[in-house]
Amino acid sequence: MKASATGKLWIILIVLVIVIAGVYLYPVQGAAFEKNYARADPGLTASLQGFRAEHPAKPLKVNGIAWEYSAFGKGQETILFLHGMTGTYDIWWQPMQDLQDRYRVISLTYPAVDSLEKLSEGVLAVMDKEGVARAHIVGSSLGGYLAQYLVAQHPERVLRAVFSNTFPPNDIIAQKNKAIGTALPYLPEWLVMNVLRDSIVKGVYPASGNNEMTLAFLTEVCSGRMSKGQVVGRYRCVVQPFAAPDVIKLKIPVMIVEADNDPLVEKALREQLKSAYPSAMVKTLSSGHFPYLNRSTGFTDIITAFIGQPSL
Repeated sequence: MKASATGKLWIILIVLVIVIAGVYLYPVQGAAFEKNYARADPGLTASLQGFRAEHPAKPLKVNGIAWEYSAFGKGQETILFLHGMTGTYDIWWQPMQDLQDRYRVISLTYPAVDSLEKLSEGVLAVMDKEGVARAHIVGSSLGGYLAQYLVAQHPERVLRAVFSNTFPPNDIIAQKNKAIGTALPYLPEWLVMNVLRDSIVKGVYPASGNNEMTLAFLTEVCSGRMSKGQVVGRYRCVVQPFAAPDVIKLKIPVMIVEADNDPLVEKALREQLKSAYPSAMVKTLSSGHFPYLNRSTGFTDIITAFIGQPSL
């Protein structure tokens, strides 16, 4: 009798473990490219497909970690593009295509590393691989935060810097996201991606002017192109503190590009960024968090006008 009851208990426990594991390991659901981009502008969609075909990501091992990047173009100077939390190297395809006849252009995808130091190691390794001693750096969101870190730690590698839709070293983000930041490594991947997709639909998409390309690209990233490990690592980089660089002393020109309707960078952070870099040129848009997706031509014009100014 007891043996029979014990056997049933073990069966129940095994079934529960299988069910829990199945729920936890449920795969992230992605859609076919054609379905995902069905409502996006056909010309832009074809442009993105052409970019991916012509400029597939190159692999590069950095201290045993696999990185991917793209580098091409003409010109004496190089522009290095750094994406945000939900980015990949090709999120910059529109500015890169527009600038390739005037500049060398480089973009990359961050692997699942969890510190600004490790991100910097990869960025500098890509620059070294491509023979780039110094570059103009254009970073958005996390990429803008990383750009600030590179200016602080490796100013000799930076010509000019654009901090777009980003924030300075601060306590606000870590404090507001303490609970989710603690839980993030333990949540199932499908849940993490569902939450990200929901935030895109409810916040990023409306702020972009309901731009279908912005929605499609970011949905694709959160539907199989980015892992939970990358999300965890990128979050830890976002909340890593460091001392903001004195760009006046370093003589590195800086421009801040912000959006007055940015759903991901609140006003207090935008004001702190401008206070941290009082010498920076400031351009304020009403384009949401991803102007290089939904207003690419205007964004590219702004950064090239700044980069093309005479050196100090």
